[in-house]
Amino acid sequence: MEKLGRGVVAVRKGADSVFVSWRILGTEPDDIGFNLYRKTGTESAKKLNKEPITKGTNFIDVGVNTSSDNSYFVKSIVNSQENESSKGFVLGAKTPVQQYLNIPLKTPEGYTPNDASVGDLDGDGEYEIILHQTGRGRDNSSKGTTDPPIFQAYKMDGTLLWEINLGKNIREGAHYTQFMVYDLDGDGIAEFACKTADGSIDGKGKVIGDSTKDYRNLNGKILDGPEFFTIFSGKTGVALATTDYIPTRGDIGAWGGKGGNGKNDSTGNRVDRFNACIAYLDGIHPSVVMCRGYYGRTVIAAWDWREGKLTSRWVFDTKNGKNPFSGQGNHNLTVADVDGDGKDEIIFGSMCVDDNGKGLYTTGLRHGDAIHVSDLDPERPGLEVFGVHEIEEGTHGAGVAVYDAKTGKILWHGSDDEDVGRGVADNIDNTRVGAQMWWSGSNGLFDIKGNRIGEQPISTNFLIYWDTDLSRELLDGNHIDKYNGSRLLTANGTISNNGTKSTPVLSADIFGDWREELILRTYDNQSLRIYTTTIPTENRSYTLMHDPQYRLSIAWQNVGYNQPPHTGFYFGYGMNKAPKPNIILVEPKKLFK
Repeated sequence: MEKLGRGVVAVRKGADSVFVSWRILGTEPDDIGFNLYRKTGTESAKKLNKEPITKGTNFIDVGVNTSSDNSYFVKSIVNSQENESSKGFVLGAKTPVQQYLNIPLKTPEGYTPNDASVGDLDGDGEYEIILHQTGRGRDNSSKGTTDPPIFQAYKMDGTLLWEINLGKNIREGAHYTQFMVYDLDGDGIAEFACKTADGSIDGKGKVIGDSTKDYRNLNGKILDGPEFFTIFSGKTGVALATTDYIPTRGDIGAWGGKGGNGKNDSTGNRVDRFNACIAYLDGIHPSVVMCRGYYGRTVIAAWDWREGKLTSRWVFDTKNGKNPFSGQGNHNLTVADVDGDGKDEIIFGSMCVDDNGKGLYTTGLRHGDAIHVSDLDPERPGLEVFGVHEIEEGTHGAGVAVYDAKTGKILWHGSDDEDVGRGVADNIDNTRVGAQMWWSGSNGLFDIKGNRIGEQPISTNFLIYWDTDLSRELLDGNHIDKYNGSRLLTANGTISNNGTKSTPVLSADIFGDWREELILRTYDNQSLRIYTTTIPTENRSYTLMHDPQYRLSIAWQNVGYNQPPHTGFYFGYGMNKAPKPNIILVEPKKLFK
């Protein structure tokens, strides 16, 4: 797992007050304490706390001279010994009262900032942003050409590190361009991986394949020509390795049609449906997983990037409509260790693929648009899955269901024979233990046993840890709300992505304490804003990014219909102490063996 720094962040809370927070690592002792220091201008650093900070890792600094630069840093205390200083965070002079960091962009003309991911691109223990810039896009069902997808890497101060242009032979749209950002080879620097084609240009201007080729047909679709898979350096954007994409298109009509089966889609709607994720398939090293298809045929290809070599690990292929795994995929997927063996499985809608690339089970509930996996019911062992499902006219099935993540056993289902498009599950009621769930048309909030316990929340979209308690809040568009409570944030001047789905650029525990940050684009598309909470809390936890399932959730958040991340254990009201993650932190430049 990546070795992170303290992630100190400071924002103006009032005229002379500053909110500061920082992270605990997943490998550190529970009784770790901290001293917080502030250095104003040329003055000597001043310790701000009288006693070691042993509860929440946040602090409100009052009486601050905000007309000067203020640098904040912490020193950890272990066994009564104060350790070296963390990297400081500088809050510039006359920074206005605002709870966000502004990241200036170099947005190409006609483009819009869309999904993003984070990774440590330079080995300094802090995250950089990898941003998908989108021009004119098209859904798979639509005709017409698109603009080339563009990716940019930024430091938190707005420094542009590199730009990758995937070219005219990669179509732009939510279902085409899935990208993965992760340290795949253990050198402390994240890689960037995605599907490429003739004419893709890496971060150093080098062309992949033949730039003279144009495979767009009269409908603007790309159903011919070679398809590649490329690993790029996260530090420079240079292409490190390129190979043929698995699988090839093959028979365009064989990827499913109405009802998920049959060979009645020759338009390219079904064949160009992609997903991707990162998974620890051997329990130690991360593999990058690229997918194609979910309405009928589904192929999942796992790759390893080790010591400068890209190799195929395994390929899972449902092949045809008679296979019980055919047509069970989603517009998204998630990764979790469902059987407790230390190796990850891939939960892809209504099916689960084992770490060895073999089908583990399928529920037979078919395709859906949303999925949530965690320990949703802390009263029963293991993880649970909550999913929603499309029920096509003239067919029968469960619109929503909760099932055991290890076996696929359905625990309860609802909205039978209804086509359900959206659904969410997590602990949002800070008076009840366990997850609650709701969905479009649910007409209420339900507990993990399927009992209606309250009114339906005002949004059915994203979630975020934001306030003082352990329950999650509702994230929708540019605002955050407490269930049955007040609005906690309205991010004026910003706008969400992806139409009515109203999803953020990214939500993740990027820095500060265990609570999550929210990244949104500004209306003029020239900046990103990273919002961070300014609400004090005495609850403490190690950074969520050191929980393996949560960290992998951030890697796949950009895929398909974006979904919020979840931890691999119950996090919420009435939780036990978070279990220590079984992780080894990677030192920069130390390659896996």
